[in-house]
Amino acid sequence: MMNEVSLNNQIEKTKIVEVAAAVLQRPDGSFLLAQRPPDKIWAGYWEFPGGKIEAGETPYHALVRELREELGIEVETAYRWITRVFTYPHATVRLHFFRVTEWRGELHPHEGQEFAWQPALSPTLSRKREREKTNVSPILPANAPILRSLELPALYAISNAAELGIEPFMARLEARLDAGLRLVQLREKNLARDALRELARRVTALAHAHGARVLLNGDVELAQEVGMDGVQLTATQLAALHERPAVNWCAASCHNAEELRRAEALGCDFALLSPVLPTQSHRGAPHLGWESFAAIAAGSSIPVYALGGLTHDDMRAAWQHGAHGISLLRQAW
Repeated sequence: MMNEVSLNNQIEKTKIVEVAAAVLQRPDGSFLLAQRPPDKIWAGYWEFPGGKIEAGETPYHALVRELREELGIEVETAYRWITRVFTYPHATVRLHFFRVTEWRGELHPHEGQEFAWQPALSPTLSRKREREKTNVSPILPANAPILRSLELPALYAISNAAELGIEPFMARLEARLDAGLRLVQLREKNLARDALRELARRVTALAHAHGARVLLNGDVELAQEVGMDGVQLTATQLAALHERPAVNWCAASCHNAEELRRAEALGCDFALLSPVLPTQSHRGAPHLGWESFAAIAAGSSIPVYALGGLTHDDMRAAWQHGAHGISLLRQAW
């Protein structure tokens, strides 16, 4: 029989502790990590600042309070981002992450902890170089997936060679890469496979020369053959697959809460959720709207990009509704 101490420990471990966590980001993409003080469990480990949500508090209000108490700053702009559940030997925590982009006051370690600003994570880092992503260690285990998500840029561009023509598209792709584009989906469903293979090779070579990533829509085998960075699963593939494809980056196209939960369960790195607004290609078709988008994306454990009827000017609206960023097709080029 389980003794009383063991039973209490088991109950404590299965009880979920709600925590608000902050990714403080400067305009250059650098972010803050804090070291846990000596008097706390996991002392010496580095983590994102934050703390437990008290009874009656929302995650946002807990975030504001914790950053005031822990860092001595007042939050001005914070965006709800992703939510991760992690089980430690002593407890299970649900971490409500916010990206904090504006605050007042100078950082001050009110609890005696150390702080360290980390450089923006480069999309060119391979998985073999995980230790080089930050200049402090060890990192608290629950935060490893967050570091990976921070490699994703705010803009995810979808190719449009079908309308532009291959050579004009390649010229525009190079110009956008020169301007800082770092994540591209190659989606050309009307191209014959040989033509798609050739285009995939050209796009991948050009993107990699600029330090950008390219995902191929739907074709895992071709993505692997060409040496692309990953695959964008269609909703049909997402429903049929039982395990994540063997690619470095895996994304999924989702249109409702069920598909987004499926993408999370499959271990996808991020998702597209669409259509948010009416689109040029599907005039009159149903669309989510920002409120429904926010309701579906709320609590997602992976970053979600908003797609459908958007322009570059919609980036802030996307952040305000829980998106990691936006995905554009025609507007990207």
